[in-house]
Amino acid sequence: MTEYRVESDTLGEVKIPANALWGAQTERSRHNFPTGTKMPLEMIRALLQIKRAAAIANKEVEAMTAEKADLIVAAIDKLLALDDEDLRKDFPLVVYQTGSGTQTNMNVNEVVAHMAGKINPDIEILPNDDVNHGQSSNDIFPTAMNITAAVAVDKLIAAAEHLLAELKIKQKKYWRVVKIGRTHLQDATPLTFGQEVSGWASAIEHDIAYLKQLNPTLGEIAMGGTAVGTGLNAAPHFAENIAAAMSKLYGIEFTADSNKFYGLAHHSGLNVVHGAIKTLAADLMKIANDVRFLASGPRAGYDELNIPANEPGSSIMPGKVNPTQAEAITMAAVRVMGNDVVVDLASSQGNFEMNVYKTVLIDAFLESAELLAGTITGFTDRMIAGLTVNQDRMAELVDSSLMTVTALSPHIGYHDSAMIAQAAEKAGTTLREAAIKSGKVTAEQFDEWMVPIDMTNIDD
Repeated sequence: MTEYRVESDTLGEVKIPANALWGAQTERSRHNFPTGTKMPLEMIRALLQIKRAAAIANKEVEAMTAEKADLIVAAIDKLLALDDEDLRKDFPLVVYQTGSGTQTNMNVNEVVAHMAGKINPDIEILPNDDVNHGQSSNDIFPTAMNITAAVAVDKLIAAAEHLLAELKIKQKKYWRVVKIGRTHLQDATPLTFGQEVSGWASAIEHDIAYLKQLNPTLGEIAMGGTAVGTGLNAAPHFAENIAAAMSKLYGIEFTADSNKFYGLAHHSGLNVVHGAIKTLAADLMKIANDVRFLASGPRAGYDELNIPANEPGSSIMPGKVNPTQAEAITMAAVRVMGNDVVVDLASSQGNFEMNVYKTVLIDAFLESAELLAGTITGFTDRMIAGLTVNQDRMAELVDSSLMTVTALSPHIGYHDSAMIAQAAEKAGTTLREAAIKSGKVTAEQFDEWMVPIDMTNIDD
């Protein structure tokens, strides 16, 4: 049988599990909002770090006694030392609560206060008056949002750079391996597989550049704005001290110099950075689809690429190998594209002095960044790294393609080249046979002009 203790808040008494570190407001939220995913622990850890810095900042300007500030720091350090499984036990609230994140902020305040009481019961630490001193949910929660988002994007960039490095290895290795090009899903002129991969690599390179360029916008934090942006009840230099502490802790430049009314009511930075994440997802979708289509077969598809056999592909068809890493990353891309709608709409919901869709916005943002970072790593290590080419198959398709006839156009003109291609298709012969039969090209001319590697301009 569960044992309870009774605490009270401004609305009255609340029964709380006896061993829980949270208090009355957290318990009310647990019962009022039982549905949905848990608040990301990255947000909890960021809130703890900000409150730790806030206690130190308040002590430095004598807005809080040293003994209280030091006890808050000690309590937070004890919580931060917990692994995720143990930390989650004290932070049970879900994303779908008040859109300001107030209940999660109070969850943190209550847990820190109770932990402080365990460390030193002789010093009273109150959730609102002490742990939350100089703060409001309205400025600390968006500050934590930007911090966690910036950290997540840095990890995503690292994963994308890992993929880029592996793509460049394949680009170099297969730089001169000729294959048939395809446009509109139809045969086109030849290129090399290295050239094709260079296009993939360039896309990822551009995406990394976009993320690096935009991520600093998340360095603008709302701390010091308190309830509506005026800074009421924040000590002098409070926000600047916290920004400096967060910059040192995370190795990312954070500044408190931005407009606080903007910081509380708008989330444009998160919106624009997530747009860059979506752009990366779109490019990953294209690359992964190219890989799995080119690896289709092995007997009844393109069969140009060999993919690693990571696991059995079918529960009924023996020996089947499926492009599972490509499927995983394309599904992740779909999720990111859906999340972009969530971030976009949530970002638009700033009514007067506050946006009240903060919790769903940061949950969607973090899911996108973390999901892509993880699936990129799997795609890189378990598919791209082990990817090889079927050079004979590529050569066979080049030889049988009619679109290499394009190389004849400068010599005999577009019309006659088209007639040769159509004749070869109709008669089921090779281009060489059709060209010679047309009388427009000699065997010697055909062999001189129709060199697939030369069509790629690889040596230009």
